This record gives sequence, C-alpha cells and structure tokens, in this order.
Amino acid sequence: MSSAGGSTTRFTTLSVTRPADGITHVELNRPDKSNAMIRAFWSEMVDCFNQIAVDPRCRVVIFSGAGKLFSTGIDLMDLTSDIRQLAGDDVARVSWNLRRFITMGQETFSVIEKCPKPVIAAVHGACIGEGVDLITACDIRLCTQDAWFQVKEVDIGLAADVGTLQRLPRVIGSRSLVSELALTARKMFSDEAKSCGLVSKVFADKEAMMAGALEMASEIAGRSPVAVQGTKINLIYSRDHSVPDSLDYMATWNMSMLQTHDVLKSAQAAMEKKSPADVPFSNM
Repeated sequence: MSSAGGSTTRFTTLSVTRPADGITHVELNRPDKSNAMIRAFWSEMVDCFNQIAVDPRCRVVIFSGAGKLFSTGIDLMDLTSDIRQLAGDDVARVSWNLRRFITMGQETFSVIEKCPKPVIAAVHGACIGEGVDLITACDIRLCTQDAWFQVKEVDIGLAADVGTLQRLPRVIGSRSLVSELALTARKMFSDEAKSCGLVSKVFADKEAMMAGALEMASEIAGRSPVAVQGTKINLIYSRDHSVPDSLDYMATWNMSMLQTHDVLKSAQAAMEKKSPADVPFSNM
C-alpha cells in the first residue's frame, strides 16, 4: 500500500491511495475503458482487500471509479475469451472448470464483505452489471445526481452470478423491485436509488460526493477500530442468521471485545465532552 497522498504502482486495474490518516481510497483505474472489469481485476481486488484487511493503518475504505463514470461492468471481450479457453475432455470437466471460474469472480466482491474495515462506495455516472455486484458488497453507498444503475446481465444472455441477485434483495428490501430490475435490465436513476435504499445520500457532482465520502470516512476512522470492525462483522452476521443466533454470536464476540481499553477511553472522552476523534485509539 502507498503512503498518505501517494499511489501504489502494484495494480494495473486499481489505484490505491491514502487521502488521510486511517483512510484508504481504492479507485477503479481503467478510465479509457470505462472502468470495464477484466480478469486481472478479479485477482487484484482479492489481493488488494486481503492487504487492507490486515493493514493496521487502514480503518475505513472509500471505493470509487476514475474518469467519467463508475463502471460499465464486465469487459465482454475479455469474458468471452476466458470462457472459450476453459479446458476439459467432456461436459463434466468443462463444467467443473467453469464453476471454478465463476467462484473466482464471486470472491472478487465477497472479499469486500469479508474485509473487517467498512467500505464506502462512491458512484458517479453509470454503474452497470458487475458494478452493481461490487457496490452491493459495500457497507455504505453514495452517488451523484447523474448516477444510474443497471442489472444488465439478462441483456447479454445470462443470469447475474457474482453477487447482485443474492445481495440486492437484502440491500433494498423489495423483492418485487429487485425482480423487476433484474428481469427487465432497466436503468434506475439516483432519485429512485435513494428512495429504495440502494444509496443513502445523493450529491450534486463527483467533487461534492468525494468530499462527502471523505468526511464520512473521517468520522468512522476517528472512532474505536474495535467498535467499528466489530459492528461491521456483526451487522453482516445478523443479516444472514436468525435473531437468536445473532444475539448469541454478539454475546460471544463482546465477551472479549468489551475488555478493550477503548471503552474506558470513550467514556472518559464523553465525560470531558470531547469528540471520539480526539481520543488516541490504537490501531488494530
């Protein structure tokens, strides 16, 4: 990873910078190709977020796209080439290799969810296909007024297979709306995205959105990383489990996490009418 203000040169499809202490900015970095996602992007995303997950200097992530739009989704030429190259002596073996190919794509976005650091998606312009897969794996979603979203896969002859159909119903709550979007491939614009809960805030333009994302990230980064990471992990666990199971998991989690010094530091700051950002929490 790079130092504050610098950029990594390790990745070809991503740019990674540190705009402020505790904040990592990951940016889709193929602006000349509308940030279309190629095979290299799959492995680089996994590598990038595996690094972020264990980086003690990172407390929160902002994810955006370089250039005129967020992403047009998967690069179809790249996808077609990859599928044609799948080897196998018969249907069973080709299918086995295709399944492995699909699960690699799924891990590209699941790695965001597995990362204990909160991830804020900042979307401007088009967010199509795999772009929707990506943002639904993020914890918070922001967009610009000109942003629009499209579950495009049925238009190219396939069912979305790397996360949208599994996560979008949990994000916006209406299975009817999800089915409509997925089956018609119609565009959803920023006003509807806000009203249905896909995004929580809409900004006038990209500059305002990135400033808002940085302000929000700073708010999160200023709080106890024990509390923040525990909150993300338990929110995701509770989404996928019953209330009794989630409460039991929470009790087991906090039987150790409540013993952190951060609780006493936070209480002391509250009594002194200080902001959490004024507390020198240790990294983790």
